[in-house]
Amino acid sequence: MNNTRRTLLKAGTNGAVLASLFAAGILRPVRVLAADPRRAAFEATGLADALRGLSAGTPAESADLVLKAPDIAENGAVVPVEVISNIPGTTSLSILVDNNPLPLALHVEFSGGGVTETVARLKMAKTSAVRAVAQAGGKFYVARHEIKVTIGGCGG
Repeated sequence: MNNTRRTLLKAGTNGAVLASLFAAGILRPVRVLAADPRRAAFEATGLADALRGLSAGTPAESADLVLKAPDIAENGAVVPVEVISNIPGTTSLSILVDNNPLPLALHVEFSGGGVTETVARLKMAKTSAVRAVAQAGGKFYVARHEIKVTIGGCGG
């Protein structure tokens, strides 16, 4: 008996049955979403709420967390920001813009916990402080930089 032929016929028949059930509307695909632990932080409308959503509370200042950004952004729609964490065991980096309608602009998690670096182009509503928050060893660290926006960003 030819098992390959039998397997192929079963697969083809099953595929045809599933396709007809989808077409008839009997089976409907459903979005399956994993629980997002950072959702509250991304939906927060204030800086304190965003930090609370990250479980950061009041992070400590650190010279090992470097935030590179321009002092003046000519266009608030595209503001380049680079964050480098020289803190051993860094597991996540976040970028927050204080005066944006939704302060949390970026959250990146790393495995391995080595020296971490991320680059982003932010959209800023107006002149604001930008904060980089790093998590390492269960503690949170912050670096801050003030950026002046000269042409409108996400606020119009």
